[in-house]
Amino acid sequence: MHDTITVREGGRDLTFSFNDIMAYHGGGFPGGVVHGLKAMQAAFPLLDNAPPERREISVLTAFTGPGGRDALEMVTRALTENRLAVFRPLGGKDVITDPPGPYLFRFSYRGKTAEAVIKPGHVLEEFVRLGGKKDKTAEEVERHEALKREMSDRLLPLPATEIYTARLIG
Repeated sequence: MHDTITVREGGRDLTFSFNDIMAYHGGGFPGGVVHGLKAMQAAFPLLDNAPPERREISVLTAFTGPGGRDALEMVTRALTENRLAVFRPLGGKDVITDPPGPYLFRFSYRGKTAEAVIKPGHVLEEFVRLGGKKDKTAEEVERHEALKREMSDRLLPLPATEIYTARLIG
């Protein structure tokens, strides 16, 4: 239940699992895939009582990571159809010192906009520090990769509402 998202296409339900999205993504950024999935899970119920039509969803986010982008694209096709915009200043500088950092997603659908913002404590300071470090040592690269998997493993089983606060805006 916590690892799927359902949308509609032409009135037919399409359900995507975390594993489906990871296969599409290629696996390099599992934490980002989880963030994209959890943001959609948190926000979509505010947009409609039924799964939304995927090709009517527009996305504005501060999240620049390829895992999140691929999750949003697979589920909504928003990137391909020019309904996905990344605007880094929408969030703060980073999730630790200037929340929410990039972890802010806005989904618009049929005249409503739902915003999903990460709750504190779900992104580790070490992850942010290593992610922003240039010229990582081999050990630091290995540790950063382990932290990506750790984040995914830790967050995927949780309900989206434990990770993201979602509300209608505007």
